[in-house]
Order: sequence, then structure tokens, then C-alpha cells
Amino acid sequence: SNSFSEPPAWSLESANPGAQLPLQTRCSSGRHGQDRTCSIDLQDEDKRTLVDPEIVRDVIIGLSDGLTVPFALTAGLSSLGESRLVVLGGMAELIAGAISMGIGGFLACQAERDHYQFSKRRISARVQRSCDDEIEREIYAILGPAGVDGHTAQAVTNSLRAVESERSEGPVDEERQQLSWKDDARLTAFLLKFGEGLKEIPTERPYLSAITIGLGYLVGGIIPLIPYFFVSRAHVALLYSCVLTGAVLLVFGAVKARVTGAGNDMAGYVRGAVSTLTVGGTAAAAAYGIVAFFERKP
Repeated sequence: SNSFSEPPAWSLESANPGAQLPLQTRCSSGRHGQDRTCSIDLQDEDKRTLVDPEIVRDVIIGLSDGLTVPFALTAGLSSLGESRLVVLGGMAELIAGAISMGIGGFLACQAERDHYQFSKRRISARVQRSCDDEIEREIYAILGPAGVDGHTAQAVTNSLRAVESERSEGPVDEERQQLSWKDDARLTAFLLKFGEGLKEIPTERPYLSAITIGLGYLVGGIIPLIPYFFVSRAHVALLYSCVLTGAVLLVFGAVKARVTGAGNDMAGYVRGAVSTLTVGGTAAAAAYGIVAFFERKP
């Protein structure tokens, strides 16, 4: 038998006149003088598909660290005069840093996932033990600030509790069947998401975070090293490295503004590019300044 992975669909054409249609199929556009459009028919002028913000965050962490730390190291090693020594030291730091950053991303996501599972067990046990009035107060505390009255909050509580309690017994009507097919349509998940502000971390997320941060660090860290592969004099290669790193920061800032939706026009892309260059350049300059300071001490 087919597993219940999708909610049922109702045909509007075959619906009986006057029949109560499920909420998912209702649309009041064009009725009772309304001139608005259903969201399914709306056409957004911006056709961009935004990237998952968690992936963007990991890429930014990896690239920003990769552009800053190896640049400061290579700048400090440039005082040795030979690009070969700078490349050897930079590559060693680059590999070690990418592995370290990847492990850090993995452990951070794993800790978030463990925290979510612990909170889920705790709230699930509390839901089973708490009386109806206590749960209704919690739901109202979440929905009340959004303008939901107490009667509606009570109805929401009853619906969520019914779905959770009947999950093992099977749904009794079509709309409740739709809710029971969704893991986030239960009282425990509702309290976790809207009360605690927590969401479940997928099993593959720690591995994806580790790979993204590690590769981001590698890509970002190799950029300041590129001039040293072709210019034998380290001091000259340092100048090229500064120009190249600055240009990459500008491009990276503009692309980040594009994929995150922070920039909608050229001015937004320019702001993103300049802000990224300012932050990354300040961090790199500070790191280089510290290296230069300790290098000059007797």
C-alpha cells in the first residue's frame, strides 16, 4: 500500500454547490466585491531563489576566516623575504585550519541537535502530565501577543492535542488527516517551535555544515596565497595579495547580498560589497598589525 506522504486534493469543479470546502482550496478573490488576488496566482517581480540561510552562514564563516587568518599569516611571513617559505607555512596553516573549522561546525550542529532532542523529550513529557488549562495558558501566551483571543487559542489547543493523542489511532476526518501527516502539526512540536524557538536539526546537517565550512575556509584561504606561487619576492607578492584579497571581498559581499536577499538593486549590492570589504579588511589589517607588532619587538 502507498504510504501517506501527501495530503488529499479536492476538485473544485466536482464540489457540490454550497458544500463546505477544505481551507486549502478556498479562495475569496472576486467574491463579495473583493479585488485581491490569491497568493498562488501572485507573480513576484523578483525571480530569485534564495539560498538556505544556514548554508550561507556556514559559507560566510568559512570564507571570512579563510580570507583573514591565512592573509595575516602570509603577511607576517613575508618579512622572511622568500615566497617559498610563505607558501609552505600558509599551506600548512590552511589544511590545519580547514580541518579545525570543519570539526567545529560539526560539533556545533551536533550540540544543537542534542539540545533539540532533550527539549523535545522534556516538553513531550510535560504535555502528557499537564492539565488542559495549563496547556491553554501556554498556547495563549504564544498566540496572544499576535492578536489571537483566548477562545481561538483554546480551539487551537484542543485541535493540536487531539492530533497528538490520535496520531497512533488514526485520523477521523480529512482536515485532521492532513494535520496528522505533518510532524510539525502536533502540540509538542508547536511548543518547541513557537514557544522555545527551536527547530529540528536534520541528521545530515552536521556533516553538511562541516563540509561547507571546511571547503569555504580552503577556498578563502588559498586566495591570499596565489600571488606567492608566481612571485618569488615575498614583499612584492604581499602587495598583489592585498589587492586580490580586497577584490575577492568586494565580489563576495555583492554575491552575499544577492543570494540572501539583502540587496535588491545595484545600490544594495554595492552596500553589501563595501560592508564586507570593510569588515574583512579591518580584521585582516588588525591581524597583520598584531603580527607586525610582535615581529618588531626585540
